[in-house]
Amino acid sequence: MLSLRQREQRQAWVLLAPMLLVMLLLTAWPLVRTIWLSFTDAALIGSGEAPVWTGLDNYLYALGDPDFRASIWRTLYFTVVSVSIEGVIGVLVALLLNQRFVGRNVLRVLVILPWALPTIVNAMMWRLNFNPDYGSINALLTQLGILDGYRSWLGSPDAALNAVMFADIWKNYPLVTLLVLAALQSIPDDLFEAARLDGASAWRRFRAITFPAIVAPLGVALVLRTIDAFKIFDIIYVMTRGGPVDSTKTLSFFVYQESFSYLRAGSGAAYAILMTLMCALLITIYLLMLWHQRRRSAAYEN
Repeated sequence: MLSLRQREQRQAWVLLAPMLLVMLLLTAWPLVRTIWLSFTDAALIGSGEAPVWTGLDNYLYALGDPDFRASIWRTLYFTVVSVSIEGVIGVLVALLLNQRFVGRNVLRVLVILPWALPTIVNAMMWRLNFNPDYGSINALLTQLGILDGYRSWLGSPDAALNAVMFADIWKNYPLVTLLVLAALQSIPDDLFEAARLDGASAWRRFRAITFPAIVAPLGVALVLRTIDAFKIFDIIYVMTRGGPVDSTKTLSFFVYQESFSYLRAGSGAAYAILMTLMCALLITIYLLMLWHQRRRSAAYEN
């Protein structure tokens, strides 16, 4: 006779079984197949012969490829800078929207609009904004006297990646705002009132009350955005196609070209596996930082 807990556990596994089966078919099998391809010289278009086992040759070539290493640094720069700015802007906007003022609900709805836009639409919009002939960015900066003349933002190797990053930040900071705002609304007002009566400054209230309450959802938002930013592809494909002079060729775009432009499925799979491992490393570092911060917050509260 099964106990109540055992019956509940069995019921839970029965309910999870369809999802696990779908994940196995859609995730596990393609992953295993990609790992196998990474050890071969497989091509997307071939003579019909079986792929030849090459061992670690694809990985050794990838690690020694200067273009691949350059794309790694490009991707790390894009990820670290964009996620950091999104975190800061997201927290500041959430703190603003948590205040009581006329039109707050309307502003909350408007903040969601960039995040609700499809990425392709967002990329096309900012591609028009950065247009060197009639773009609104050039018009605004010229009228303000910041620029002497129109500039080709997406055509300059020094500015193209930062322009794409600006478009990506504008679209994705609302995700951080929404998660942090939800955490802010769960903080009792009595805590802030008591801190004010004790003479705590605004920075002291933020550090002792607000930040411990938002650190968990903020960490979730940053981890999600780190994953998305590290594998950024669609906005770069629409805005720059990896140019000019490969200045916006990130890891995902590098893997795309290797696999589908040059039709080298084996080496493309090796690049993809290396990118996945690096993404997992970044996520692990984030989680360790969050765990350390939670321990510090718990110790401070005690």
